[in-house]
Amino acid sequence: MKKRAKSATLGALSVLAVGALVSGCGSTGSTGNSTSGASSSKVDIFSWWTGVASSKALNTFFTLYQKQYPGVKVVNDAVSGGAGSNAKAVLATRMQAGNPPSTFQVHAGNGSLRQWVKAGDMAPLNSLYKSQGWYSVFPKSLLNLVTFNGNIYAVPVDMQRANVLWYNTGVFKKYNLTPPTTWAQFLTEAQTLKSHGITPLALGNHGNWETTLLWSDVLLGTVGQTEYNNLMNGKASWNSAGVKQASQTYLNVMKYTNSDASSLHWADADQMVAQGKAAMNVMGDWANGYFATTAGLTPGKQYGWAPTPGSQGVFAAVSDVFGLPSKLSGKAKTNATNFLKVLGSAEGQKQFNPLKGTFSPRLDANPKDYNLYSQDAMKSYQKDPLVLVPGQGGLNPGFTTALENAMSQFTASGNVSQFVSALQSAAQANPLP
Repeated sequence: MKKRAKSATLGALSVLAVGALVSGCGSTGSTGNSTSGASSSKVDIFSWWTGVASSKALNTFFTLYQKQYPGVKVVNDAVSGGAGSNAKAVLATRMQAGNPPSTFQVHAGNGSLRQWVKAGDMAPLNSLYKSQGWYSVFPKSLLNLVTFNGNIYAVPVDMQRANVLWYNTGVFKKYNLTPPTTWAQFLTEAQTLKSHGITPLALGNHGNWETTLLWSDVLLGTVGQTEYNNLMNGKASWNSAGVKQASQTYLNVMKYTNSDASSLHWADADQMVAQGKAAMNVMGDWANGYFATTAGLTPGKQYGWAPTPGSQGVFAAVSDVFGLPSKLSGKAKTNATNFLKVLGSAEGQKQFNPLKGTFSPRLDANPKDYNLYSQDAMKSYQKDPLVLVPGQGGLNPGFTTALENAMSQFTASGNVSQFVSALQSAAQANPLP
């Protein structure tokens, strides 16, 4: 059973491993690259954080760990590209070969983390949570996303909101616009912007996950939280009137995006907004890291934000989490466990998240440590219901892969009926949650 689960996970992650492993390892904050797995003299950290902001942020964990555990070498095994798709493929190869890193990045929810747990590849962290006092530090709503059969399997390091509409405040002021609260209002304002030669919605879709994110935000704002949750939990049909309506709205929204989207990365779309070449962008709040850290803009003055139309009062949660591979033992396990302590610590998260553009999911985090956007997001996180995000690790990897493939075909063909039928088939073949 364990071997079969592993094979299913490997297939779902679509191995691109050889090329990615050779060319994709990041270097920022690293003390060398590793392909030989965890050892007693080092701790190798596997992630897809290779961008400017995320690399700087990750390095703060390395520095803090080396300060607390100076005898252990820290290795940055980051793999770039594809919003984590390359990294996930390399990770699948390493896990299949019995060569796990000391710890690795996944998203909270019913996606890859759950698959690794089902395969028997993750060790429970209940005793670590108890010793560190984390049961009362992280909210139950988040712990539920990393708990399976009563055991906790990962440590959250950040919280990100995926349903965010970013906008250039100067462009909005020039054309007397307000952040749209419905997709109908968005389409009206988009037409105004287009008539003045401004790209209404910047889109970078080099990894294909970006259109999936845009579509899921349209879906959330169209069908509402209850039906959205039922879809994510396998309790509602994907071949429904609400999904069809949202998908048609998505096609209408796509008419106001830039024609070169397929050649751009998500940060390129952020840059278009930062430079005033585009008015808006729908992206998770890792975009905050780009605007504030990379572009050096002031939140609330040079760029603004709002929940994506129709999703007010809901927090579409994306949380990066790290777990403990079950194959580790002895000193290697101790080194990895100590790194998890740093990841979950108040000090570690205080240093990491402001640079990343995210915020700490700890309930004792001080809002004053974060910029204006993150303070706003923290308020929503602590009071609004959390929902999962397709394509961001929240769902069965097999379903996610099928969804992204269907999205690519749908964006090209515009055939709504064919698309929702493909989603229904994907859900049947890859049960949710």
